This record gives sequence, C-alpha cells and structure tokens, in this order.
Amino acid sequence: MTAHPDRSILAARNKSLKSVFMRWEFLLLGLFLAINIMNAVISPYYLNAGNLFTAINSFLVKGFIAMPMAYLLVLGDIDLSVGSTVALSATLLGVSYNAGVPMGLAILIALLCGTMCGLLNGLILTRFTELAPMIVTLGTMTLYRGISEMILGSQSTGSFHNVSWFYQIYYARLGPVPYLFFFFCLLALAFGFVLHKTIFGRQLFAIGSNRLTAKYSGVPVQRHRLICYTLMGLVCGMSGVFYSSWMGTVRFDIATGYELEAISVAVLGGISTSGGKGTFPGAIISIFIIGLLGYGLGLINVNSQTILMIIGLILIAVVMAPNLKTRRKPGIKTS
Repeated sequence: MTAHPDRSILAARNKSLKSVFMRWEFLLLGLFLAINIMNAVISPYYLNAGNLFTAINSFLVKGFIAMPMAYLLVLGDIDLSVGSTVALSATLLGVSYNAGVPMGLAILIALLCGTMCGLLNGLILTRFTELAPMIVTLGTMTLYRGISEMILGSQSTGSFHNVSWFYQIYYARLGPVPYLFFFFCLLALAFGFVLHKTIFGRQLFAIGSNRLTAKYSGVPVQRHRLICYTLMGLVCGMSGVFYSSWMGTVRFDIATGYELEAISVAVLGGISTSGGKGTFPGAIISIFIIGLLGYGLGLINVNSQTILMIIGLILIAVVMAPNLKTRRKPGIKTS
C-alpha cells in the first residue's frame, strides 16, 4: 500500500472562528439583540422589568409547546393537535374542580388528559405507519376541540378564586422574575441536554435523517416516536394548567393557533421540517424573538394582524435564506 504523507484524516473537524460565528444560533442572537434595541428605542416603557417579565410570562405559556415540537420536527413528524390538547386539558381541569375535585387532583387530571391525547396520536401513527402525521393530528385536533366544546358549549368554566395558591403557579415571582420563567429555563436545559448529549437524542436525528436506515441499524424508531408524541401531550397538559392559572377561566376555543406558532418558532430556530437537522438552542432563542417582537410592537399600538404579517415575513426570509445562499454558489444550477 502506497503511503500518502500529505494526506491525513483528523479525529476532530477544525472549526474556524468565522464558522462558529456564522452558526444559525449566533445569527438569531444578533436578531434578538436588534429587536431589543429597536423596542427600547421606539418605546420608553419597554425596559420596565415588571412589564417585560409580565409579557415574557404570557408567551411562555405557549412557548413550552415549542420544546417537544422541536423533537417531533427533528424526527420528521409533526403535531397539529397541540392547541386542542391544551384546550381539552384546561377544560377537564375546570370541570373537575367545579365538580368538587380538589385542585391538586384536578391538575393531575389535566396532565393525564394531555398525556393521553399525545399517547393516542402516537399509538395511531406507530401502529399504522403508512398514515401521514399531518392528516392524523389534523383529525385529532378537531376531535379534541370538539370534545371540549361538547363539555362546555358556549359557557366558560373557572371560579378558581377559592384556591389562591393555584394563581401563584403563574403569578408568583422572585423579585420581578416569575417562577414560571425559572421553570421554563430548567425545562429548556433538560430538553436541550437530552437532544444533543444523549443516545436518545442522537437517535432522533438518525430517524429524521433516514428512518429506514435507522430502523435497520437497530434504532427503535416507533418507540421513540411514541415517546415524543406522549411527551408532547404531557407538555400540552402543563400549558393548559398554566393557561388556567393565568386567565382564571377556560373556554373551549382557547389556545387556537398554538400549533402554528410552535412550528413557526421551531422553524425560525433552525429546525428542519424535513427532519434530521437543527439545534435546540435556536428554537429557544426564537421563542423570545417572536414574543418580544410582538410585545414591543404592541407597545406602540401596532395591531395584531400587522404583527402577524411582520412575523410571517421574517419566517419566509428565514426559510428562503439557505436556498438563496445555495443559488449564489458557482456551478450550482437550480430549476
């Protein structure tokens, strides 16, 4: 065998300073910084710590859902039923409490409801693998919302004023910082660690990259899918509890659009909808980008439709950016 002294294989890939700072997370941090500077300039009230964390608390209620949604997108799956799962979980919490169930048990019922909804999605999709996740979860989205409407009709349920500690789940603070923010940070660290530093997380990327190859490599593909869908249901149940503590009342039509916002946040964070690509920190940063952008624009009385248009344009630009970069490379033709 002829030796090639000028050829070597490195055990670790060299990383230049430029490549590190061109990572998507750093670009998102730049966008995050720019949005905060813009908000501080256009409104003198933006940097008020109490108001700022109040706004952060409000979008973290749905921000939790982006964490397991990132897992599903890495798998190459999707869940459109998350908003309906939140609504049904909150509905059962309110109905149970008003029927005389202690609040602690009512919270457990809500968490169990969300978990069972996610488990049902997972069971259908792992037992009937030919079915498309988008179609199945679109069906369960209608199912769960319909059950909630059958239970409540046009009425609302709540009357949680007799349980003061329940409101503290959302409103309790350490100084200006809500406890919910600390809980979000801990949960984000746990999700990120599992996705990027454990065998389970690496197997999720393998499944999303090539499901058939992962299966024949010994990865329990369907079991991992079932776990992720069940985890999604559990987090939706938590979000239902947080929403109930926040508003003090529940209707069947709450959490409408949560699924699209969770998907948008994950995609903006760099998670590929085709599976197998993305980093979890990007998804977390994008939660605050979208949330604080909406809060800042709201301070200067920009209407909600315009805010959605701006967020939509940012999302389109983010999706187009990699393709534009590819088209500019010499020798690459696209049809």
